[in-house]
Order: sequence, then C-alpha cells, then structure tokens
Amino acid sequence: PLYHDMGIVEYLQFVADMRGVDKSPAGQRIAELVNLCGLESMGNRPIGQLSKGYRQRVGLAQTLLHDPDILIMDEPTVGLDPNQIVEIRQLIKRIGKEKTVVLSTHILPEVEATCDRVIIINNGTLVADGTTQELIGKSSSSADKILCKIRGDGETVEKMLRSVGGVEDVRRTGEGINQLHHFQIAMKAGADPSEDIFFAVAKNGWSLTELRREGVRLEDVFAQLTQKEEQA
Repeated sequence: PLYHDMGIVEYLQFVADMRGVDKSPAGQRIAELVNLCGLESMGNRPIGQLSKGYRQRVGLAQTLLHDPDILIMDEPTVGLDPNQIVEIRQLIKRIGKEKTVVLSTHILPEVEATCDRVIIINNGTLVADGTTQELIGKSSSSADKILCKIRGDGETVEKMLRSVGGVEDVRRTGEGINQLHHFQIAMKAGADPSEDIFFAVAKNGWSLTELRREGVRLEDVFAQLTQKEEQA
C-alpha cells in the first residue's frame, strides 16, 4: 500500500520503522534505493502527486528496504504507458543482477524482454522450464513463418500461395481495406519461398504491401503447450 499524503522519503522511513530496520542503516538504505529506483528528481514530493510509473518505483523501493533475497512481482507494468513500461523493465533487470526476481505475468513479450528463465504453468501443472530460446528450440512449431499482405481476390491469392514450392500451409488471418488480405505462411523444413512468392504476386499483377519472415515467439510456444495440455 502507498499512502498518497506522505512524501517519498517520509513514506520509506515509515516502512523502514515498521520492518524494524535500524535508523542509521535505514537512512543509507533509503538513499541507495531512491537512487536505484530513479526517484531523485522527485525529491520528497507527496506520493499522490506522482505518475503511476513513479508510484510503481516507490512500491519497488519499499519492497527492497529490508534487503530480501527473493522479490515476487505480479504484473508490475499493468496500466503503465509504453515509456514507463520500458523504464520499469530496465529497473527489474538491474535488481535481478543482485536478487532473485520472480515475475508473474501473462504478458509474454514482457517475459521475453525481462526474464532469464521461463516457467509455464497450466492448470497448476508445470509444462515447461528453461530459457526462452530453449523453449522455442524444443517446440514442434519452431520453424519460422512468412507474413504477407497482398491486394487481390482472396481465394485466388490463397490458391496461388499454396502452389508455391516450399510452402507447407497458408492461413488467411485478416482482410484490410480494398481486398488487402493478410496471410500467414508455414514453410517446409529448410525452405524459403519468399522470392518465389514475390515473383508470383508480380506476375499476377497484384499488390504486395508486406512480406517478412517472423520467428517463433514465446506466445506461440505457450499456446502450443497449454492447448496440448487442455486437449489431453
């Protein structure tokens, strides 16, 4: 809990007293945490006047006051703007150099950006444990895919894509303005049909507005593992 009528330092001193931290070490510890959490520029401003991002920093500072070995954080960036999210992630990584930080979240890009080790739990059962790259490497969906946007008749375009050598499967994922269709293309092992797709689109006189490869993400691994467990 944060008490909005208290100043930052006043609040941290209050928490130190509650936790029984000796006054002399507490003063030094508070100064260290104000610096670590990037609160210097706020002075002793009342917490109620701080943005949500800075209030998150104050919350982090108070959890670190008694120098715990393990810090458990549940959705620490929820409700923050993009700049604040980046700052909090960087702060968590700095803390993680000295502490064990357990981050509980369903925002998987945040896990990829922040965590050294990933544990996936589904319905109370541990289904994966390792680094992001280890989990992706073990995944049966570990092949890259091609994402493209093509303007033309959707069914005709999809039929053409399926006929290109090296294409394993084609899935239409959406449609934009004026028949701009979005496709996700699975490739056969060792194949890269990107160039053939480009020339086939040009030959048919269609418009190609995007063509890029995308590697497997942690979200793909999570979906695969949890769906498999649910089906089992």
